[in-house]
Parts: sequence; structure tokens; C-alpha cells
Amino acid sequence: MENAAPNCTQEILSRLAQTFSGQSVTAVVALPKSGSHRAYYRITLQDGTTLIGAYNDDLDENRAFFAYTRFFSSKGFPVPTLLAVAEDELHYLQNDLGNLTLYDHLFANRTEKGPAPETIAYYEKAVRALPALQLSGKEGLDFSVAYPRAAFDRQSMQWDLNYFKYFFLKLTNVPFNEQKLEDDYNTLMDYLLTADSDYFLYRDFQSRNIMLKEGEVYFIDYQGGRKGALQYDLASLLYQVRADLSPDLREHLLNVYLDALSERMPVDRKAFVSYFQGFVLIRILQAMGAYGYRGYFERKSHFLQSIPFAVKNLEGLLDHYELPVALPELTRVLRALIASDFVKPYQPGTQLTVRVQSFSYRAAIPQDPSPNGGGFVFDCRALPNPGREPQYRAFTGRDACVQEYLLAYPKVHDFENHVFALVDAAIDNYLSRHFDHLMVSFGCTGGQHRSVFFAERTAQHIARKYPDVNIILKHTAQEK
Repeated sequence: MENAAPNCTQEILSRLAQTFSGQSVTAVVALPKSGSHRAYYRITLQDGTTLIGAYNDDLDENRAFFAYTRFFSSKGFPVPTLLAVAEDELHYLQNDLGNLTLYDHLFANRTEKGPAPETIAYYEKAVRALPALQLSGKEGLDFSVAYPRAAFDRQSMQWDLNYFKYFFLKLTNVPFNEQKLEDDYNTLMDYLLTADSDYFLYRDFQSRNIMLKEGEVYFIDYQGGRKGALQYDLASLLYQVRADLSPDLREHLLNVYLDALSERMPVDRKAFVSYFQGFVLIRILQAMGAYGYRGYFERKSHFLQSIPFAVKNLEGLLDHYELPVALPELTRVLRALIASDFVKPYQPGTQLTVRVQSFSYRAAIPQDPSPNGGGFVFDCRALPNPGREPQYRAFTGRDACVQEYLLAYPKVHDFENHVFALVDAAIDNYLSRHFDHLMVSFGCTGGQHRSVFFAERTAQHIARKYPDVNIILKHTAQEK
């Protein structure tokens, strides 16, 4: 068995996979770290099937995930399938939903007019599927396992609002009257707590936690779920800071959601929208608290770059909607924050465009349309070729079967890691020097499988790591 970095966790997951499947394991490869502290691995079995192994040392969080997943799976909801859990409940297996998130798709396919039609269709699928998951809160879901709290209650709201006050507002030097601000906090919480809250609140329902596979959407990372109001999750998705959805698209998706919800229960749309605006506000403030802590305090540039997008969301909310309750001090402070010069240095300047493309070596290497004279050209022909296998000839590197074939080989992961390291170093340098264009090309024999696969994954990787970078993705052989 080939391992990216053999360790005790991988050995435990490997044994668990062998026991579950009755097959030997041929590879265990660590997946890139995301925002969570959990570690994930792609495990390849002897027959080529892949599973996802996970390790998390937070036992309470795991038990919440296990309970929710089993319940949601029993209802047929689009969530991972829990395949096996180790005796220590720290290691577990689930089915492989691939690597493509809605967030990746959004940034890899964004046009000048906004998200591509295919991306919007995925958003619509997600908001249509959300009500069934939320309503399970009234259908026997066990909230006793909820972690860290059983409900999005006053205490939870207070934590989020104080997060904003202490880790963002105080660090931006915007003056405020603390008692008046606390009075507004209490007014907002009193109002939000009158919303019907006997539902499952996902808590982190955003595009990074929506997987795309074979044209369908799947929900992940809901272990922080608890009892709460319907509006919060929709606010999380539509006002996700980096997604930067337009007001028109948000309004459209809100109506798609309400139509789907109306099929399951009576809905007072006016009352729903009123509460929705309040939950949008508290969600934005929670996000800004996180950006302040990670950016101003920990000095992580990615979070500093997110602040202008959060301020833009805040400004749009205040300009286009009337808040459901009077919050004079909070509104004054937020207007002062929007006008403050403190956040302006972190607004993006000249935007870097990265052109990622695949091509066939049977044709010419693509020319750089910029005056830079070229960029990276990666030759994928030394890697396993799915085009030689009859069952894959009718497919391309965008199809799940081809992706699974290639991901079964550790050498593919090694190649990808080297590519990402080189491209990341170039992007970091180009951003620091305010360059505006970089070209990254992948070639293989026919321009259909390996080159397409790596172009797609590189575009997704750049979108995840550099949300401010504009990405143009082209498959030259396929387009011909």
C-alpha cells in the first residue's frame, strides 16, 4: 500500500476500510486541509472504489455528526453515507462525494455578468432541498446530541454579537456607546427569538459545504447544527461573503426557497422576509467578528481581504431593506464603519486574472493572449491515461468516472501537489507585485482526459485559496 505520509491515523482508517469492505487497501492519501480541524483521507480499495476516511479528536462533535447523518440518511436526504465508525469514535468512513464544491463551481465558472447558468441551477437545487432537512427538526431529530448548544438561543446570539463587538468593532477604532449598543443587541435578540424555531438549523449552510456530484447537490459539515429558525441557513448561503451574489440573484433564490417551503407548510412570506433581514444582519456580524479575529488579531491576509466583501454585504442590507426593529446605535455604528477609512486599505486593487486551459499536444501549445509571452505548461502524458481504457473513451476529465480513475493513483496526487506549489508561489508573487495576468496550461495526448482533469482541479484550487483572483477556464481541444 502506498501512503502519502503513513501514520497511526492512516493505519487505523486503512484497517477500518479493510474490515468494512473485505478488500485490501491500495492507497491512503491525505486531502487538503479546509477550515476545520478534522483530517480527511481518500482511501482506494483493491477494486478501485474510493472511500473518505476522517479523523476528529472532538468526540462530542463526532457523535452529533453520526446521529444527524444516520437520521438524515434514513429520510433519504442528500448527505454523506456513514459507512463505518471505529470503536474510539474518533475515526470513521463515509462515501466519496468527490472534490467539487458549489464554491469551487461558482468561482471556476463565473462570467462577467455573474455566476454561470449552471452554477445558478445548482444554487436552486440546494435551496429547494434545504426545507426538507430543516423540517426534520419537527420530525424526531434528536437535539440532545447538538454541539456545542442544543439551540440557537439567546446565549448563542450573544456570543456572535460580542464576537463582532470585541474582535471587529473595537479593533477598527469606530467609537460607540457600549450601553446603547447592548440595548440594541437585546432588542434584536428579543425580536429574533419570537421567530418559530422548532427546526433544524444547519448553522454553516454555505457553498463550501455543498458538494456537487453527477449533477446533484450533497450537504456536508452540519455537525454544528441545532434547533433554530428557518431564516438563518438561507441567510448564511445567500449572504456568504466571498460568494458575492447580486441582490437580484439573492431575491430569486429567496423566492425559489419560499416556493419549495410552501409545498411543505403554510408560509407568511412577509413575516418570513422580515425575520430573514434580522437573521442576515446577525450572520454578517458573526462573519465580521471572525474576520476581525483572524485578520486584525492573527494577521492572516485571506481574512483581511474578506472584510470589504462583508462591509459591502452590510451596506447592501442597510440600503435596500428596512430593519425589522429600531436599532439606532447599532445602525449608527455600522454606517460609521462603512464610511471608515480603516477597512479601505484591504480592498482589492488591480485584479489578477489566471487563465487555466487544457490542450492536446497533437495541436500547438496555446498562445498567451496577454503581452506577457506565456506561462506554465505542464505535460500530463507521463501519468496514467484513462483514454487507453475503452470504458473511459467517451468521457472527459470533467466526468466523475475519469476523475475517480485518476485519483486512485498516488502519483497523480504527487503531480498535483507539485503543480499547486508552483502555481501558488507564482500567484503570491504576482499579487504582491500587482501583476494582472498568469497563464497555466495542461497538455496531454488528446486533450480530453488528463489535461482537462488537471485544468479543472487547478481552477478549483485557485478559487478556494485566492477568491479575489479572476479565473478563465478553457478546454481548447474540447471546444474544437
